[in-house]
Amino acid sequence: MLVPMSTPPHQARKPLRLGRTMLNKVPEVTLFFWTIKIMCTTVGETAADYLNMNLGFGLTNTTIASGALLAVLLVVQFRLRRYVPFVYWSVVVVISVFGTLITDNMTDRYNVPLTTSTPIFAVILAIVFAIWYGVERTLSIHTIFTTRRESFYWLAILFTFAMGTAAGDLVAEKFSLGYGPSIAIWGGIIAAITVGHYALRMNAVLAFWLAYILTRPLGASIGDFMSQHSHKYGGLGLGTTGTSYIFLACILALVAFLTITRRDQTSQTETA
Repeated sequence: MLVPMSTPPHQARKPLRLGRTMLNKVPEVTLFFWTIKIMCTTVGETAADYLNMNLGFGLTNTTIASGALLAVLLVVQFRLRRYVPFVYWSVVVVISVFGTLITDNMTDRYNVPLTTSTPIFAVILAIVFAIWYGVERTLSIHTIFTTRRESFYWLAILFTFAMGTAAGDLVAEKFSLGYGPSIAIWGGIIAAITVGHYALRMNAVLAFWLAYILTRPLGASIGDFMSQHSHKYGGLGLGTTGTSYIFLACILALVAFLTITRRDQTSQTETA
């Protein structure tokens, strides 16, 4: 599922070098990136339920609290001059929770059906990408070295989580396919995209964002499969508490490893 990002040399060679050497604010796309990303999406699904129901915060309070925390983390992230693993992945975890809650609010509070919210979020995400490309002429994550590009980047990520939550619940529950088959479906599509990129020369930027979007419903299905136990949908029944802590511990361990080894950062000699 490793889909590297790139832009055509004639379009972005100079900005790419400047961004990677100085200020690129996101990690390199490696196996570590995809592993942590999927775990973050799983935590987004289970932690939202854990705070909402298990701790009794309620949907409104959970949304407000996660939104406030996300705002604080984004301020820290935007003030940094380079990619810092702990801060970056903290934002991804919390934005995953908040994106999940956007969908949950639409479904549970405003009774918007998943068959409606999924295409709505898809359209919003398409608009974000269209404006981003129209303004910057690239969607490459290798050139996130200005505030405007980083703003587009995080806005796009927010709606990938919102749409992915809706799409994952739509397939697993609304269509009654169950959590296990949903994992197979989303994982199979991501595998097909990977093959398309490597074997059929699919555009790297397109392949990356398609895979990134689809890891959200994949992670949501994994989270539900591990935490829930339903005769209709399946699941291991580990509970949202156990599932959240397991994945958070794994994320923390991997981020600590990357902070020490810097395996997801481009060295200056590589970009000189």
